[in-house]
Amino acid sequence: MKKILCAAMLSILTLTASAQVALNTEGQDAKYVETIKGRAQKIVDGLALADALKAVNVRNIIANRYFLLNDIHSRYSQKNQQDSLYAELYKHHFELESALSLYLNSEQVDAVKDGMTYGRLKRDYNAQLDMIPSLKEEEKAQILVWLKEAREYAMDAADSKGKHFWFDKYRGRTNNWLSARGYDLKKERDNWMKRIEEAKKK
Repeated sequence: MKKILCAAMLSILTLTASAQVALNTEGQDAKYVETIKGRAQKIVDGLALADALKAVNVRNIIANRYFLLNDIHSRYSQKNQQDSLYAELYKHHFELESALSLYLNSEQVDAVKDGMTYGRLKRDYNAQLDMIPSLKEEEKAQILVWLKEAREYAMDAADSKGKHFWFDKYRGRTNNWLSARGYDLKKERDNWMKRIEEAKKK
């Protein structure tokens, strides 16, 4: 019985993965659709997927996510609707990763998330490590956890300004935390800038 159930599940997953994911363009402006398709395609190109159908499906999943976010933010654009906005965003938040998991592994899903958030996680994490080489392993781990949280919020933001806002917010939290642990961030930053200038001269 278990073998039959496993075979049935595998068959369902295979059929699902081989099906064409449609673009949900109803009610969307034609120029906006082309812009979003291009944005999604750029992210997919970075994955270098060998399977053409898989690449199209992943592109359409990402594009559909942008369409959905645009609809939600447009629907709750008033300040007095913020609670409803956040509730609606949370309701749909996990759909993207679930859909992508049919076609991508966890590292590729992370790459999509990075593509949708301008690569801020890796850039901010590397900058923090470069600025403070003496960070302990547990401190590096905590910084990465907060950056991943920032990325999840940023993915649901309405625009680039909103996405950058979340990373800046979490950077402030990280800096406050590091200061409380005894790091002199001004001194660390000044020394970092000196190292950068010295490297340029070489």
